[in-house]
Amino acid sequence: MSNVTHSLELTADYDHLLANDIPLLDLRAPVEFIEGAFPCATNLPLMTDDERAQVGTCYKQQGQAAAITLGHDLVKGELREQRLQAWLTWLAEHPTGVIYCFRGGLRSQTVQQWLAEAGRPVTRVQGGYKALRRRLLQEIETGFEQPGFVLSGLTGSGKTDWLTRTPLALDLEGYAHHRGSSFGHWAEPQPTPIDFENRLAIARLKQRRAGINSWLVEDESAMIGRCALPKRVYERMQQSPILLLEVPFEQRVRQIQHDYVEVMLAHFSGDISRLSDYLQDSLKRLYKRLGDRDWRRLSQQMTDAINQQLLGYDCDGHQEWISELLNRYYDPIYRRHQVNKEDRIVQRGNEEELAHWLARQPPSITA
Repeated sequence: MSNVTHSLELTADYDHLLANDIPLLDLRAPVEFIEGAFPCATNLPLMTDDERAQVGTCYKQQGQAAAITLGHDLVKGELREQRLQAWLTWLAEHPTGVIYCFRGGLRSQTVQQWLAEAGRPVTRVQGGYKALRRRLLQEIETGFEQPGFVLSGLTGSGKTDWLTRTPLALDLEGYAHHRGSSFGHWAEPQPTPIDFENRLAIARLKQRRAGINSWLVEDESAMIGRCALPKRVYERMQQSPILLLEVPFEQRVRQIQHDYVEVMLAHFSGDISRLSDYLQDSLKRLYKRLGDRDWRRLSQQMTDAINQQLLGYDCDGHQEWISELLNRYYDPIYRRHQVNKEDRIVQRGNEEELAHWLARQPPSITA
């Protein structure tokens, strides 16, 4: 966009930026931001998607100098002032914020220069988005080398809730916006694969900088909804010791009723028809595995429970289909998969027993 000759501040302390949730001003075009970004980033682009495409085409056909001239022509006058004011407003709200573009090149240099001329110096990320992303990919590859644990247990054991009790925990389902089952899709969309990896890597980076060497994750398949676990992380999970959470069947039924009926009903602001659509859609995902006969019976049980709610009764009517689904579907699948993992189980028990065991592990493992 312009040749920058002034010496303006750079930072390459990527760990500090990512682990301390430093506000990031992402100057890339919207299409770039949507494909992958960081949790603390805000997209206020220097150029729109169309403007970026025009400059890119010019660069390929006529070279860098012509592309810089075109970019300057596209973002000038009133348009330039509008975008400058948006950046200044953001910086006023985020005084510790830093800026970046894709490679830390002309786009972020130009904006940094404009901001300096407007009396608001700002630090630019050396290497830009690409460097930050490279650092997080490195964290995924090396950050799980320390010993870790996998928390396993039958569906409805409350594994996700138990994880919150220890600083070792990494909430894979939380980062993926999915509970890992056919009923696990959240109302909000799942992140892109890059965003999922970034969230996981940043969480692990924060742990290690806090002196937490070990890690603990819930036993997951290679896919959490549409989010694929990084290959290195999944491989380490398959090699790690297992903590087996064991709770009574009735408690599991109540847990699922809470997670997928009561919580979702509150999420739908008490709209029982939306809850019904969510439950039936989730059950439909299991149609092929259940078969037509079992699916129809469970679907009718769901409908009966919903009708009871419409008449003013509580959510306990859902326990019938939950119990049958556990007995006929989830528990048999879990036990088949668990056969090959028995030799990796180092401790089994209820919530308190596992917490007590973990607390007794040597500091070299848990801190």
